[in-house]
Amino acid sequence: MNMTGSLSDLAAWTPSGQCSIARALRVVGTRSAMLIVREAFYGTTRFDDFSRRVGMTDASTAARLKELVSVGVLAKQPYRPDKGRARQEYVLTQMGEDLLPVVIALMQWGDKYLHQGTGPLTVVDPTGSEVRVSITDPDGTVVPMSDLSVRSEPHLRDSAPAEPPVVPVAPL
Repeated sequence: MNMTGSLSDLAAWTPSGQCSIARALRVVGTRSAMLIVREAFYGTTRFDDFSRRVGMTDASTAARLKELVSVGVLAKQPYRPDKGRARQEYVLTQMGEDLLPVVIALMQWGDKYLHQGTGPLTVVDPTGSEVRVSITDPDGTVVPMSDLSVRSEPHLRDSAPAEPPVVPVAPL
């Protein structure tokens, strides 16, 4: 990737509090948060199932679900199992659904480098063809990393956007 304009001198600037990657990692940067998001994509919605499928304690599961709900990745919905007491299930919001390319890219990276090319799962389209995450231009043409540039947006350079909510992260 090429850094352009004022960004080309890496010693002259730092991403500081405006780095979108750092902000995103505050939300989904823990192993447990990403695995809960993975499970939500797989269709998991209930607390006990998240806890069991991710292999977390109830306390850790509760903390992660609370964090993901508080930032808007998941939303709570009431349900009543077998006419029992009302409970909450967790469903992806649009913000959460927009993480799908990230989750698939991580899976495909893990398949390539940690499973020698083939992992246990493959994501396919309705025809059964494997789908891949890639960097494309608006026309769908794959753009190699060497052709990418990063630029500073002039209208954002001097204005510090509001910080996202701080998500306290408890260790597993």
